[in-house]
Amino acid sequence: MTMGLCLLSGSSHGELASQVSIRIGYPVGSDGLVTTRFSNGETFVSIGASVRNADVFILQTASEPVNDRLMELLIAINACKIASAKRVTAVIPCFPYSRQDKKDRSRGPITAKLVANMLESAGCNHVITMDLHASQIQGFFNIPVDKLFAEKSMIEHIQHNYGTDSLVVVSPDAGGAKRAATIADRLHVDLAIIHKERKVANQVSRMILVGNVAGKTAVLVDDIADTCGTLALAASILKEQGAEKCIAIVTHGFLSGPSVKVIENSQLDRLVVSNTLPLPEHARSCGKIHQMDVSPTLAEAVRRTHNGESISMLFA
Repeated sequence: MTMGLCLLSGSSHGELASQVSIRIGYPVGSDGLVTTRFSNGETFVSIGASVRNADVFILQTASEPVNDRLMELLIAINACKIASAKRVTAVIPCFPYSRQDKKDRSRGPITAKLVANMLESAGCNHVITMDLHASQIQGFFNIPVDKLFAEKSMIEHIQHNYGTDSLVVVSPDAGGAKRAATIADRLHVDLAIIHKERKVANQVSRMILVGNVAGKTAVLVDDIADTCGTLALAASILKEQGAEKCIAIVTHGFLSGPSVKVIENSQLDRLVVSNTLPLPEHARSCGKIHQMDVSPTLAEAVRRTHNGESISMLFA
């Protein structure tokens, strides 16, 4: 008996789930996942339609409140498993706790590993995610993990909106140099790197630019925009070094705290974030902040996974 595809959406990002469902031609059922809360705050998830012997894909991302979204996903996976689903795939565009990927201090947790253990214990058979903060998170799992990349969407956005003449791709730190180098190579443009020096944790004291940006459009590429302090500081360095325009393209736009005010007051001309996370309400009115769509990549990964096809072409 062949497995039928069943696409379910958590409460984290209904808009992205709708875009994915349209592209794969399978509707997100209104009778799919229903999430309610008890008076004491406990999460209750029920599945409206039968998932017996189905190939279930549950789309849930790490939007706020992250802990509630994660708990909802774990309960939904377990509910599908004990309802006799043949396979359960968690589609997590933005992986929760991905920045806690290593033990970098005494008595520090490796929470990304804990999340991996919880997903497996809940009954997850497969994970599809995008632009993990650290590649080693894949190794935390004993089940298959497909890590997709937003690079293709970034490259298409750059080509369509800014062209490649007088363009330079910039990495705001050494950790993102590989990502920036890949994009620069595919666009056949120059690469620049900003070296950050920190005297106190989470506080950048100095930035040093390696590369030439004078008279060019500088495109900063990164995986996460949280408080946006690093992007704002990088933009000011680039403008000081003669960059004509300064654009930032980021996969996961958390945009927490005072980030929108930081962007508005910065020398960034535009911040482009993907729709792996819903755009926060306070960011929608900011003229500098725009979104790019990564649903085609996610939808194709879901379609190919269901049909047993290779998804390596999505990395090309």
